[in-house]
Amino acid sequence: MNILQERMSQYRAPQEAKAMGIYPYFRVIESDQDTEVVINGKKVMMFGSNSYLGLTNHPKIKEASKKAIDKYGSGCAGSCFLNGTLDLHKELEHKLAAYVNKDEAIVFSTGFQVNLGVISAVTGRKDYIILDERDHASIIEGSRLSFSKVYKYKHNDPFYLEKTLKNCDANQIKMIIVDGIFSMEGDIVKLPEIVEIAKKYNASIMVDDAHSLGVLGKNGCGTADHFGLNDNVDLIMGTFSKSLASIGGFIAGDFDTINYLRHHSRSLIFSASMTPAAAASVIAALEIIQDEPERIENLWKITNYARQRIKDLGFDTGLSETPIIPLYVRDQFKTFKLTQGLFEAGVFVNPVVSPAVSSSDTLIRFNLMATHTTDQVDRAIDTIKKISKNLNII
Repeated sequence: MNILQERMSQYRAPQEAKAMGIYPYFRVIESDQDTEVVINGKKVMMFGSNSYLGLTNHPKIKEASKKAIDKYGSGCAGSCFLNGTLDLHKELEHKLAAYVNKDEAIVFSTGFQVNLGVISAVTGRKDYIILDERDHASIIEGSRLSFSKVYKYKHNDPFYLEKTLKNCDANQIKMIIVDGIFSMEGDIVKLPEIVEIAKKYNASIMVDDAHSLGVLGKNGCGTADHFGLNDNVDLIMGTFSKSLASIGGFIAGDFDTINYLRHHSRSLIFSASMTPAAAASVIAALEIIQDEPERIENLWKITNYARQRIKDLGFDTGLSETPIIPLYVRDQFKTFKLTQGLFEAGVFVNPVVSPAVSSSDTLIRFNLMATHTTDQVDRAIDTIKKISKNLNII
């Protein structure tokens, strides 16, 4: 056994969790991503999906995907920088730019690659990247690849953001990067306050709208629109794997910045293009969102209903105000036990533990979809109540 193998063999946490019957990851789904899924031949109610609008099995999206495969094949066989740009990609970029009210957009193969490639390229050695301490992991990784100085400020706290900006060189780029909706806590960024501070210190703003598209703003077009601050946000990032029912991501902004990123973003230039089927799926999803506004209305109705029921049980849901509802357990073992108990009772939820959150903030992440019914929510919450009481969580 060499040194690498020896060191890797010492990592036993998954095996130990499996031995205790509480390992909650890589559960294999045998059906489409709907409000119910099939796992090991058994139907389970899905409250762990990011498909906020319930579009992943929409017939129009599936048909668009099939047609794209028939016309373009299964893949692009190269980077968009060289041989991998389709007219389908350009159509999608134009539609995305219009959707989020920006000059231009670039599509990437995954949302993670967007943040890696944009954040590492957009600022230089003497510049600053300023992050909310609870920004998504892809934002953190992108900042690590940058040569810029990276600072973090206390979560969603404008006072600490301003305190950080005071220590930055006024003559250098100061890029503030925030989630629109924070993916674990479910709260919305305090964008109006951030915009005012950014103006004061001549800073720029990038918003990661991964969990905001299809949820916030007119026709679900995001956080900046939700607050009426589109002209005050420099870059808008989004993913396709949530409300847009596919896989991939994009960055949108002004012509000059997007032009620069097209020629400097390494995760764009050195990765194969998103597949034709994926691109066609997103185009269809954008059309459905605008044609069926009732989906967003249904999402908020079921979200508000579920949140009130969960609060009535006595759960701490933090500052959540979106379809992401955290149920704080604050104990890693009990978080896993609750997840497994719910799964065995037919309710799929996601456990969130360190390092995704601090060890004192472990939680169950309860996600709503526009297609959930009140009956499904009631059955899930009744099950949560029963098992949580047995574990002395509530």
